[in-house]
Amino acid sequence: MTDSKTEYAPDTKEDVLDVASVKHNEEEDNVSYSSAERRLVRKLDYIYVMPCIAILNFLQFFDKSALNYASVLGIKEDTNVSDSQYSWLGSIFYLGYLLYQVPNAVLIQRVPLTKYISSLIILWGLVLTVTSEGKNFSQMAALRFLLGFFEAGIYPCCIMLISTLYRRHEQAGRLGIVYICNGVAMAVGGLIGYGIGNMTDVGNKASWQWIMIILGAVTIAFGLICFFCLIDNPRSRFLRLDSEQERIVDYRLQDNAVVRTKQIKVHHMWEAVREPRFYCLVFASLLVNFQNGAMNTFSSIITKGFGFSSLNAILLSIPSGVADCIFIAAAVWYNRRYGQTIYVACFFLGVAIIGLVLLVAIPKPQVKLVGLYLSWAYCAAYTLMLVCVANNVSGYTKKIFYSSGIIAGYTIGNFIGPLIMVSWQAPLYLGGMIGCMCANLVSIFLLLIARYSMAKINRERAAALEKNDAPPPGTDDLTDREDSKFL
Repeated sequence: MTDSKTEYAPDTKEDVLDVASVKHNEEEDNVSYSSAERRLVRKLDYIYVMPCIAILNFLQFFDKSALNYASVLGIKEDTNVSDSQYSWLGSIFYLGYLLYQVPNAVLIQRVPLTKYISSLIILWGLVLTVTSEGKNFSQMAALRFLLGFFEAGIYPCCIMLISTLYRRHEQAGRLGIVYICNGVAMAVGGLIGYGIGNMTDVGNKASWQWIMIILGAVTIAFGLICFFCLIDNPRSRFLRLDSEQERIVDYRLQDNAVVRTKQIKVHHMWEAVREPRFYCLVFASLLVNFQNGAMNTFSSIITKGFGFSSLNAILLSIPSGVADCIFIAAAVWYNRRYGQTIYVACFFLGVAIIGLVLLVAIPKPQVKLVGLYLSWAYCAAYTLMLVCVANNVSGYTKKIFYSSGIIAGYTIGNFIGPLIMVSWQAPLYLGGMIGCMCANLVSIFLLLIARYSMAKINRERAAALEKNDAPPPGTDDLTDREDSKFL
């Protein structure tokens, strides 16, 4: 199959997402929404779902990155944390994140998502607020662990909300918004961090303490709002569906091939672990996030090492956030228009590698900054990996299992990332940067292997469809292998 949209054929499967991209691009070009469905989607986009998800991910990224801003505002000095201990504070967040994945995979299927998400938001807001009172490494480590523990369920919950409430061709853009909010958090966070950084000796507290207190209080308040405003059911009474929209919901559930069920199906998980693409995606997620863990913990220190002051180093994180948003928006736009998800993900990983080369190899601070901003292109590649699962893995338990596996890889990668940034190599951390380059390069090969294996499966399925007929997708909780029409 070529890269030209005009040469797409509905009987080819390139990777987890490219199959859906082909079908869904055709749908978007050829199917117009009824006025009733447009009204329904507007309710989801502007009132009950996407605003909450967007703010939620903004706060989650900002809250876990508070340590990055605090690193140049005196937290290490006030808590007597050494450089190596600071690396562990960055990593231990993801230890809590990892340990929560198993209970999260069960709770996400057994507990109403709205109440579950709201409870997690309130709990991590409380932990962040208390972090302002940490006095030593042990206390800070325990609080960072708890922060990661309670934040751990959010990304899988967001993926399941979008997978449940939106048609498959609608999901790429919405999942893109989830990760664009991370970039917005970096950009806006730089401004907020700069402002709070000037709150010295206010109320006998340091500026880094005020970052924790203010963000924690805002997070708790937002958790209470989500408890009442966020919906997790396409037939929720808050949507006030008329009879036509009730029928539309049935059609949309068929289209997105997600049937919500509280039954945990072991055969779904067994099917997943026998698929090569599962391991390719999990290990690619792990390797890509070496860079995520390193950058989210050390980017302010790296920028300060270019010769800028502490507050200016925070301010210079704003372009990083803008670059992140641009990369993800470009990736999602191209994917929705042309497909080729794996190739697009590989392209952005290549851009990230080029950025890291500029960061470590060119002595001029201005060029190093450009390299730093280009290196955030890895975020677009990771976003496309998540869209792959949301669009193309069917079966509720199987989708949760895939999402949890990728999040586990994300967690381990983020745990390792800060640890490869050894203190004696500060502020550039040459070894860590080279490690991130190699990890991104290996990820490209893993994604291409996944693409090849799934293209083969789709060709076999297309040949079988020419001879047989099967029930339409979405009529039962079938996996993508059980449903012979799932392309």
